[in-house]
Amino acid sequence: MANILIIDDEPGIRQTLASILEDEKYRVFTAEDALAGIEILGREDIDLIFLDVLLPKLGGIEALERIRREWPRIETAVISGHANVDMAVRAVKLGAFDFLEKPLSLDKVLTICRNALILRKLREENQALKRNNSPADEIIGTSAGINRVKALIKQAAASDARILITGENGTGKEMAARAIHRGSSRADRAFVELNCAAIPDTLIESELFGHEKGAFTDAASTRKGRFEMAHGGTLFLDEIGDMSLQAQSKVLRAIQEQKIERLGGEKTICTDVRIVAATNKDLEGECAAGRFRQDLYFRLNVIPIRIPPLRERPEDAPLLLFHFLKTLGLENADFDQEALGVLAAHDWPGNVRELRNLAERIAVMHRGGPVDGGTVADLLQKNPEAFGGPKNPESAGPARPGNSAPPAPFPEILDLNYTHARESFEKRYLEFQLSKNHGIISRTAEAIGMYPSNLHAKLRKYHITIPNGKEER
Repeated sequence: MANILIIDDEPGIRQTLASILEDEKYRVFTAEDALAGIEILGREDIDLIFLDVLLPKLGGIEALERIRREWPRIETAVISGHANVDMAVRAVKLGAFDFLEKPLSLDKVLTICRNALILRKLREENQALKRNNSPADEIIGTSAGINRVKALIKQAAASDARILITGENGTGKEMAARAIHRGSSRADRAFVELNCAAIPDTLIESELFGHEKGAFTDAASTRKGRFEMAHGGTLFLDEIGDMSLQAQSKVLRAIQEQKIERLGGEKTICTDVRIVAATNKDLEGECAAGRFRQDLYFRLNVIPIRIPPLRERPEDAPLLLFHFLKTLGLENADFDQEALGVLAAHDWPGNVRELRNLAERIAVMHRGGPVDGGTVADLLQKNPEAFGGPKNPESAGPARPGNSAPPAPFPEILDLNYTHARESFEKRYLEFQLSKNHGIISRTAEAIGMYPSNLHAKLRKYHITIPNGKEER
């Protein structure tokens, strides 16, 4: 059922159009001027607009320009009287779908409505086809582990069941989520993602559920949340293990009731959203520690999909490398056996993301001829801190198959489980960086590539005291 907005200052026109369209089972919204119509556009998922060209407060042409700029996918049909046909023609040149002359023709209203909605659907299908054919979204590999993942995705995508994707950073969890969406009946609708770890706790609810104008200090206008944006499609909640308990509670309620309320709003909004979540954390362990709601975990974990790290499927490394090189315009690069051996022996702590970085380096550095093992080993050591290599690559020697592993850092945390080891390291890392930057939050955040608000949240989480009590300088 399409949503149609009528913007006209004449009550009779609004009533006539609304009656015609409601008889055809469309959901109709009306506004007496362009500003009221724009407010409706900010909170409702509108498919088609009927817009009068002569309006008070904000003229129809100016309103059309704003609509085309802010909501380019919504088709607009303009309404004109005999005296302003030239203005209607100008509106069509600016991007309006068609125009109606007063008095209104029932047949033309319905024809414009059907044609505009068909055009919108065709455009959405075309965009979906482009996404489906995008090699960047293709899951590459022939190993037993990745074949199991592909089979699970194919089987699970056909349903509307909630899916929890687990795996280390860089394994391709987002790619798997997109593949699920492409294979579902919702493929022609929106795929909306939210990285829960990148949004401060104070803003996560606004991002998820939206807010009304004036709901809080910076809420200058009404804004849709990700649940509304994903209506009819898929909502991908990445790094959901980093979501606060308060936000988890509201997400659980939204999943159970399929309804939400914007911050500062009283209206209940129905949503039809498929949830795909992902995390690099052990959520069962997080539940046991009281950091994740067990009821939400069970709601999300209807179909679990684990993406294996690259070290568990080393035979896929060459295929992935050749795929990335092809997308970078270097599809004819030749690798000798030693180079392939280096690829197979590397443990890929950065997973597929690290492999893509290697491909980019090769694409930049390659000057023709076969790529040998020494070259690959050297390029793998170009950013040792990012990939867990030695601080001084010159002293380490080339990474050849059979080399012994470097000494493990922080041996005292090796007996902990993964979650506790990671948290122990993160706390020590943040304490070191704060001390290094004299306890100045803004300087520390800039140095480690983190938003100050996120850094504050981490300090609270680990009960870290700022050195010398310095908040800012």
